[in-house]
Order: sequence, then C-alpha cells, then structure tokens
Amino acid sequence: MTVIARPDGREHDANLLERLAGWVLLLEGWRRVVLSIGAGALCTFALPPYNFPAVGFIGFPLLVWLLDGVVIDPGRSLIRRMAPAFVTGWLFGFGYFVAGLWWLGAAMLVDAAAFAAFIPLAVLGLPAILAIYYGLAAALARLVWSDSALRIFALAGAFALFEYLRAILFTGFPWNEVGVMAAPAPLLMQTSSLVGVHGLTLLAVIVFSSPAVLIDRRGRGPVLVVAAALLTFHLGFGLWRLQTHPTEFVENVRLRVVQPNIEQSQKWEVNQAETIFDRHISLTEARDDSAATQGAAPAQSSDGAAARTSEAPPQTLVIWPESSFPFLLTERPDAIARIADTLQPNETLIAGAARIEGPDIATSRVYNSVYVIDDEGEIVAARDKTHLVPFGEYLPFQEFLEGFGLSQLAEMPGGFSAGAARVKVPLDGAPSFLPLICYEIIFPGEIDVGTPETRPGFLVNDTNDAWYGATPGPYQHLRLAELTSVAVGLPLVRSANTGISVVNDSYGRQIGGLALGSTGTIEVGLPRAGAATLFARFGSLPFWLGFIVTWVAAVVSRLRMRARID
Repeated sequence: MTVIARPDGREHDANLLERLAGWVLLLEGWRRVVLSIGAGALCTFALPPYNFPAVGFIGFPLLVWLLDGVVIDPGRSLIRRMAPAFVTGWLFGFGYFVAGLWWLGAAMLVDAAAFAAFIPLAVLGLPAILAIYYGLAAALARLVWSDSALRIFALAGAFALFEYLRAILFTGFPWNEVGVMAAPAPLLMQTSSLVGVHGLTLLAVIVFSSPAVLIDRRGRGPVLVVAAALLTFHLGFGLWRLQTHPTEFVENVRLRVVQPNIEQSQKWEVNQAETIFDRHISLTEARDDSAATQGAAPAQSSDGAAARTSEAPPQTLVIWPESSFPFLLTERPDAIARIADTLQPNETLIAGAARIEGPDIATSRVYNSVYVIDDEGEIVAARDKTHLVPFGEYLPFQEFLEGFGLSQLAEMPGGFSAGAARVKVPLDGAPSFLPLICYEIIFPGEIDVGTPETRPGFLVNDTNDAWYGATPGPYQHLRLAELTSVAVGLPLVRSANTGISVVNDSYGRQIGGLALGSTGTIEVGLPRAGAATLFARFGSLPFWLGFIVTWVAAVVSRLRMRARID
C-alpha cells in the first residue's frame, strides 16, 4: 500500500489523485520542464476557437503541485529562493503563450522576403517575454505559499495582479488573459460586467485550481466551498442576466456591415486598388430590404402605434472594415463622388481609412482612422486610433531597431501616429458610437463610457485580421472584443476585412455574423445599449476589492503556518 507523508507529519493511504500529485511534486530535470510547458500549453484549448474550459481543471492543478514541489533554500537571498518558482511559472507561461500565439508568425509570411527571418522572434521571442509575467506571479505566490488549501488564493491573486500589469506596462498586451478561459459563451461572459476580465482571471484561477486541494487536509473544505460558490455565481448570474435582459433594438435604425474578404497580400497592391474599392461599393449596393428589417424596431407615433415607413424612413449605417480604402480617400474626389452616388438618402458610411495631416504621405503624419461620410459624400467626422500596435503600426526605438533591419509591418513610411483622444462620434438620426480600431478593443480599462456625457449608443470595431489567415488569431480577437462589449454594456458592431464580422447586443448575444474567410454583408437592426455596468462605472475597483480579500486570506494562511512551525 502506498503511503504519503503530509507536510504536517501525518501519513495516510494514497488514492489515485494523491499519487499523481506526489509524482508531480517529485519531478526533476527535463520531466519537470516538459510538464510545466505542457500544462500551460494544455490550457490554450480553453481559448477560441476550441472553447473547452475543462482543460483548466487539469492545467492549473498541475501548476499548483509543481509549485508545491519547489525546493527553497532558506539560507539563500530572496531572489535565489524565488528563482525555482519563477522558472516553473515562466515555463508554464511559455507553453501557454507559444501554443496560444503561434499564429503571429502568419503575419510574417504576408511579405516573407522581408519578414520571414523574424518568425522565431514572433513565435518564440514574444512568448518568452510574456512568460516573465507568469514567472513573477508564481514567485510572488510562492512567497506566501502555505501547507493549506488556501495557497491557491495566493496563486489566484498573484496571477490576477500580473495579468493586470501585463495589460498596462510597456503599452500593454492583455491578449488571452487567463480570464478569457472562463468565458467561452455569452452565459459565461456576464461576470465581466461586474469585475472585468481581470476579475474573471481571479475567479478562474481559484476555480480551475480547486481540484488540487482535494488531497489537502487543512483548509480544503472552505476553499472548495468558495470555489463552488464562485462557479455557481458565475453560471447563475449569467443565466439571470440573459433571461431578464432580452435584446431590444433602436427604433428605425438598421445596419449593413460589409465584409469584403481581401487577402492581405493584395491589400496595398496598386493594380488591385480599383478592384478592392469596387468590391466595397458592390457589397454596399447589394441591399437586402427583407434582411435589413430583421430586428429593427419600427418608428413609433406619439400614441404608441407604429408609424408608416414612408413617414419615417429608416436610418441605415453602413460599416466598412479597417483600412477599407487602398488609397488616401481625401486625394481621390472621384472615389468620394462614387460613395455619394452609392449611398441612398438616410444612409451613412462608417469606414476605416488612413488619414493624413500634411502635403504628402512621405513627410506627413498619418493616422489609422475612421471616417463618417454622409449620403452627399461629405466627411462629417473622423476619429484616430489612439492605441497603436507596437511593431505592427509603429516601431519602438525606431532609429535603433532600423539599424538591425527591423521595420513595422504596416506599409507606411515612419509608421502611423497615435491620435490625441478617444471620444464618441455623434450621428444624425441614430445613437452616437465609439470607434475602437482593431487592437483598441482589447483594452476595456481604457474605455470611458460610464457617464451619460461619455457613454455612446454602441461600439464600432473595424479591423483587419487578414494578416493572420485561417488561424486562431481572428477567433481570439473576436472573443476579446465580445468581452469588452459585455464588460461595458454596449452593443458590438464589428466589421472585419476577412472576418469575423458580427453584430452583438450588449450581453454578447449574436444578432448576425459572417464566418472567417467569407464575403458578404450583415443586415440587421441596431441593438439598444444596456445600462452602464458596474465595470463601466467603477472600472477595476471591484476587481481590486476581490484581489485584496483573496490576498489577505493567503497571507493569513501563511502566517498561521509559520506560527505552527515556530
């Protein structure tokens, strides 16, 4: 009979789970390295497009047991004592980010002659850097580790803290935060309206790690109760919110979302410019009046009866994706005239475009922008992207890195410039909207929509994921956009060049969508905005309150263990 010696000195019969934990705890050398990387990689199957969160109940218990097995020499300096835990967390993170972000290499193949040499940097170098956050999280957790089941609170708090830092440091890169693993469907996204994605990370690590404490004798009951309560709340709150908040639509406003499906290799080819523009125009002209009325509420008269369409023609918003024009629109009056001819009365175009400030593109500031163009062909509003993609839209330390042959992926001399401010755009006959261009949608903490003055009627996310082909990248980007929409309680209108384009209500329910790699339009009504969520009004404050409670529990458990030892 196998017997396991417990840290408290007691011995007991080992069941299968205990034998597994004991085997993991005693691993050394390459086996420990492989398991640490594998546990992180396994967790990516909870992410889009796989959406199988049950793997978290394997990956995180393995991480807990791996950290249990870290040997700390009390005679060494603090950094040396924490180094083994850091390495374990780093290996876990390296596996997670390589398996979750390998598709970044696809962007280097669009212009393989210029960028193929940098594929290892994208596929291995970036994950190696991002894994530092998980290494630091593991080291911090191990500082307050205990022999109690409450040690998973230390892990949850540390991971949540460093995921928060990953979202803000060095311009931020919160892609595939652990909390995304816990939100594969609208039912499981609703908690983000309270605590944001960082709060979801705190919840996810506690719940996913809970099977690891089944072998513990100290603190197991309370921890399992907390994990079960969090999971029950996560499910119950989602169910309640979806059942009590049906989709409602803005009266007399409809959408036509265009997905042109232009390959990235053709996007800026001079000889393809007219063909690309023609495709946008033809899709805009392909009106489906029967489809356009789907979900669109009729105009109401003063006595509540439906008004005749002839008395109140619907306002139609046509949405084109990021960088729709393969030229500078303001230098092509013929193109503007054609747009005016294409748009019918009460149709407004919202389109991604490069905007220039200066005499020519070589010597001027260029912005990644959104134009609003009315049915007379007038550009009535423009907003610039404020949070640019490093190495994609601009090159950090440009002069230094260009000396090594590096350049940004965007084919723009000197890269794009960042806009000064992000504010909503008013529309005639329709609610205002907040443009979030491509990458900006993954930063919900930067979106100020919690007051009547700043709150728009919906979010427009125009993007171009053609860089990444038919990989997990576009699916992951969509999920992050959906979580932002639910977190702030605003409908999501998303036009993606090659997909995935969607119209979602404020609760993440899809009203219409187009598959990755397809060409067409979505014609539906505009969902009505929900009330400002707790997250929209208070930002990360609820998350920090949860973090403090979790961290206090972990520290108290550590102090009690030390008191017993002393």
